[in-house]
Amino acid sequence: MREDRLEEFVRQNREAFDDKEPSGKVWNNIESSLSFTKSRSLWNSVTLWRAAAVVFMALSAYLLIPKTQTIKQNDIALKEFSDVEAFYVQQISEKVELIGEFQRSEGLNGFTHDFQQLEAMYMVLKEEMKNRPSQKVKDALVLNLLVQIDLLNQHIHKLELEDKPKEEKPKANT
Repeated sequence: MREDRLEEFVRQNREAFDDKEPSGKVWNNIESSLSFTKSRSLWNSVTLWRAAAVVFMALSAYLLIPKTQTIKQNDIALKEFSDVEAFYVQQISEKVELIGEFQRSEGLNGFTHDFQQLEAMYMVLKEEMKNRPSQKVKDALVLNLLVQIDLLNQHIHKLELEDKPKEEKPKANT
């Protein structure tokens, strides 16, 4: 009932309402109260959050993929190194046994000291290879093994030279 009266009143007095316009201040207040015309803050923007999610996913994928490839490469490098290491360790043990056959204690002090230092460096490098395998560490380990073999070869050569004059002396007396 009230609605009918209001509607009838508006129809009868329509011309009186149409000639007046509200001020700009009124329209600004109405416009600011409407939700669709509100300016959104940057942090409330759905587009920004979507873009951030895409960047996060791409960054995650980028960081995960190379690590799996690096792990596979490190596993291959470790397997290759274990084969090389086995060969060189066998060579070293054969040369140590050969030196042991000479059974000389004289002149071994410098040799054993150098050899022990090389072995200590080898152990440090091997631990580094376990923790952070890389091509540089692998190369350093192989170089250490080669230096050990070279040191053993030099010592064997020195022992052979010392042994030859003793063998020749008895022949000269007969």
